[in-house]
Amino acid sequence: MPMNANEIETLIKTALPDAQVEIRDLAGDGDHYAANVVSETFRGKSRVQQHQLVYEALKGNMGGALHALALQTKAPD
Repeated sequence: MPMNANEIETLIKTALPDAQVEIRDLAGDGDHYAANVVSETFRGKSRVQQHQLVYEALKGNMGGALHALALQTKAPD
């Protein structure tokens, strides 16, 4: 069963409470999303580490309920 954008946002904000999260459904199928995540937690971390934090927040749903996620992450300006 596909995930909806609200579920993805909730999982990310639960793990990263300060995060500003923007989710877009890329294909209208509930399987392909783009996410922009801005969090102070990312400061000083590499892009790979930032993405790992988001994937951990998704609690194993990547590759299952969530087929594809184009991810952009950064610390606040």
